[in-house]
Amino acid sequence: MNAPLTNSQWSNVPSTNYDGFDARPFLVFWEITRACALACKHCRAEAQPHRHPQELNSEESSRLIQQLAELNPPMLILTGGDPLMRRDCLDLVREATAAGLHVGLSPSATSRLMHTNFHDIKEAGVERISLSLDGASRETHDAFRGVPGTFDRTVAAVHLAHAADLSVQINTTLTRGNLREYEAFKKLMFELKPAMWSVFLLVPTGRAGANDLPDPLDIEHIFQDLASIVGKAPFAIKTTEGHHFRRILLQKHGASGKMRPGMRSPLGIRDGRGVMFISHTGVVSPSGFLPFDCGNVRYEHPGCIYRHHPLFMSLRDNNALGGKCGRCEFRSVCGGSRARAYGMTGDPFAQDPACHYQPRTPVAPDER
Repeated sequence: MNAPLTNSQWSNVPSTNYDGFDARPFLVFWEITRACALACKHCRAEAQPHRHPQELNSEESSRLIQQLAELNPPMLILTGGDPLMRRDCLDLVREATAAGLHVGLSPSATSRLMHTNFHDIKEAGVERISLSLDGASRETHDAFRGVPGTFDRTVAAVHLAHAADLSVQINTTLTRGNLREYEAFKKLMFELKPAMWSVFLLVPTGRAGANDLPDPLDIEHIFQDLASIVGKAPFAIKTTEGHHFRRILLQKHGASGKMRPGMRSPLGIRDGRGVMFISHTGVVSPSGFLPFDCGNVRYEHPGCIYRHHPLFMSLRDNNALGGKCGRCEFRSVCGGSRARAYGMTGDPFAQDPACHYQPRTPVAPDER
């Protein structure tokens, strides 16, 4: 294994094109704060109403931005908690944009967002804003988010973003409790017309429990329906922590499924394999849903952690997967959710318990 690069050596790494999972992440999620005014039922961050005293300060944040610019991931997403709970949020966007990074923003639908000028968000350099709708009605979404009025603010925010010519992604978490609303969700997306609908398949972590995960066969049916509207809907469709959607696309559309409309992330991307998460205190993990402490940006270059930490390296090895994921013919384009495997079994390399598919490769004796 090559020796890790020092901070200064990163400036000599070519970064004009995305050159694969081993070289650098495709997506970096930076949780700039864990503070949030909402109380969502399945919050990964178990967000709190106040900012943590050990958050990366302005100087540390600026240094991190420069290090990320050296690493040059195709997309940096500022998330939380609610990133707007940091007063310098848009300053961080401006700094990252000036450094050459492509920035997305994932705010919470609070009164703070409603009092933010969406044209300012756009002018700061945000290329896409992501908003969450986890109930297809006012009643179900507000119950999910824990604060009345969240549904109305989210819909209003979508319209404000459209008016500011700001690209919108709508995130929907699929749980056992809201599967019955799937058709209503779909109808709502056709009305709101986001640039992207990201369907997130629940991971048991934070406030979410295993009992909230939908049945694998129900998930399969919904993913089959989603695949049938790819290229026909006025928005692109992707899944988060639902990697077996890629297998369904390939089964339904053949090779053309690899180039589905609106696709930005390369096939095979998953926790630690094209994805890196940086917490509000600087801890680096394979994703926000796989909370291993692999180092801290206060002391190490994030690129060194991503490229050389043993867990990241193992997660990029398709042959390290266990159970049916390890023998699945689609493992190089899917690989299953490593976060959900960990959340359900304690082993990040175990098979994804949310996938209904049975690989063609015979079952190994130790799996019987």
